[in-house]
Amino acid sequence: MIELHEIEKRFGDNLVLKGVTAAIAEGSVTALVGPSGGGKSTLLRCINLLEIPTAGKVRIGSEEMSFHPGQRVSARDIRRLRRQTGMVFQNFQLFPHRTAIENVMEGLTVVLKWPVEKARERALELLEKVGMVQKADAWPATLSGGQQQRVAIARALAPSPRVLLCDEPTSALDPELSKEVVDVLQQLAREGTTMVMATHDLRLASKVADEVVFLEAGEIVEQGPADEVFGRPQRERTRRFIATLRHEQEDPPE
Repeated sequence: MIELHEIEKRFGDNLVLKGVTAAIAEGSVTALVGPSGGGKSTLLRCINLLEIPTAGKVRIGSEEMSFHPGQRVSARDIRRLRRQTGMVFQNFQLFPHRTAIENVMEGLTVVLKWPVEKARERALELLEKVGMVQKADAWPATLSGGQQQRVAIARALAPSPRVLLCDEPTSALDPELSKEVVDVLQQLAREGTTMVMATHDLRLASKVADEVVFLEAGEIVEQGPADEVFGRPQRERTRRFIATLRHEQEDPPE
């Protein structure tokens, strides 16, 4: 479904991703975990070309693109691949001058040129799915962080993407609001939504992910089924990281 082959990403002289290769099956949920600066968010953004890989190949379904140093990528090719994905950001990024339902409708009416009534019907269906239909006419500023993120998930799902990409979807939320978002993503996983998420949230990753990819310093240290990587990691570096993460989340700072 998604194939990443020898993905390299440089920012100037800084090599952030060092030839990352991974495959993500349709209907699966993959968590990208690892220390800050390890490359997980950059890899996620390379999948939908918010960051253009310096080298390597990205394939989503039947759409495929190869990258080479110094290559210029056309806006048309970027749109072609990006249409396969929906993106959920850490800080929601809702339009503040649009209501919840207008946020979900925006891409459908502006980009895909859907009729307003068809877009409204789709938006209500998705707001119902994420438990936000009663807030359809609310402004983002009146919503809690968890509610805003659930609207953002509905917006990302609106064009029926092949894969949902989530960049630290719970990190801006306190534990109670985070649970709202975990519950929604867990339901989407049960429905067979293909997802890739970069996260520090061990609860989210362990509840939702089928597969885990542990990244450090731009390289894959370990990958495999979630229960094995979290329960019986093979690499000492993975064991230390998971133990530290558990300790931080069980004993959060005052």
